[in-house]
Amino acid sequence: MEHISTTTLIVSLIVMVVISAYFSGSETGMMTLNRYRLRHLSRQGNRAAKRVEKLLQKPDRLISLVLIGNNLVNILASALGTIVGMRLYGDAGVAIATGILTFVVLVFAEVLPKTIAALYPEKVAFPSSVLLAPLQIIMMPLVWLLNMITRLLMRLVGIRADGAVSAALSKDELRTIVNESHSQISRRNQDMLLSVLDLEKVTVDDIMVPRNEIVGIDINGDWKSIQRQLTHSPHGRIVLYRESLDDSISMLRVREAWRLMTEKKEFTKESVLRAADEIYYIPEGTPLNVQLVKFQRNKKKVGLVVDEYGDIQGLVSVEDILEEIVGDFTTSMSPTLAEEVRPQNDGSVLIEGSANVRDLNKAFNWKMPEDEARTINGMILEALEEIPAPGTRVRIEQYDIDILDVQDNMIKQVRVMPVKPLRESVEG
Repeated sequence: MEHISTTTLIVSLIVMVVISAYFSGSETGMMTLNRYRLRHLSRQGNRAAKRVEKLLQKPDRLISLVLIGNNLVNILASALGTIVGMRLYGDAGVAIATGILTFVVLVFAEVLPKTIAALYPEKVAFPSSVLLAPLQIIMMPLVWLLNMITRLLMRLVGIRADGAVSAALSKDELRTIVNESHSQISRRNQDMLLSVLDLEKVTVDDIMVPRNEIVGIDINGDWKSIQRQLTHSPHGRIVLYRESLDDSISMLRVREAWRLMTEKKEFTKESVLRAADEIYYIPEGTPLNVQLVKFQRNKKKVGLVVDEYGDIQGLVSVEDILEEIVGDFTTSMSPTLAEEVRPQNDGSVLIEGSANVRDLNKAFNWKMPEDEARTINGMILEALEEIPAPGTRVRIEQYDIDILDVQDNMIKQVRVMPVKPLRESVEG
């Protein structure tokens, strides 16, 4: 290379560094792209996204291509740098060129382009794919040979390269993405999405109207009393039974009863029973995501939850499941959590015994046990195995609970003091 001027060599060296920076930045940009955004852009018809997605379908080939190009230009740059150094400084120029070139390559061909590519992967990967796509075709024989040698060496040490890594997200990973997308999704929508993901963890037992709160009509009762109950019922559906709720016979839509009242037909017990629907039974422990599909498949909106012995435990409707996702409807007749709790200045919370443990955990970020009982009353009775007297204090997990009021064998009100500071408050 003696006939080549030093200036030409320096310019060539700079070009090599720029090409090295291109390969380094392209590799980082390609590998740090958001694959789900890339797939979205590709499906929308973005040509650059389609080109990049095609390159990433075979990441081993892409990496091999980038490494071949990067190493070739780096080796060539090293050789040119050595020649330039010797021309300018003699034998000492080898050491000088090595030090300067190492610094230049690290800063301008590695750290700087990779940092920029990591910060702006789309702006780097999309334009660079224009050159990488044809380069991959041109250098395919060399890339193929390199990959074959690599796979052979991997097999010699017992590593198989044919196992495809799934790009699908697990529920926990999806939950993390939703939690971290607060800049793109409102808090309310985040809560709704997380509630949908949690449907399989929640069963009908957790949200059902308990047996003692089910509104029903004894069809064997006085007819005038039945008419009065139908006329003033705040609910859309009422269970019809004989003597006891365990002998339920049908589910009546109140609007059907009103229709019978307004028609000229005779309004009798028999006409009411004919207008009622057959009861739909739900096994206890059914996850909400399963039950929602069953409601849709069976064209039902409400059902009675029964245990393994067929005894009625509660009532669940489609609205109850939807409330688990979107929150309480304003038309709900049940008290809201904000009506059942009263945070105090000392950090404690006054809570009605009928308050749902799951709702409390979600509202206050608590971790009270919710597997065995739905309500505060049930949780305390489960822990004590007896009905406590007012003034009793019990510690459950990390919570000191004072029993304030007990009536009719039920705990009506308690004061809960978390051992750890209260981190969240109930939103009205």
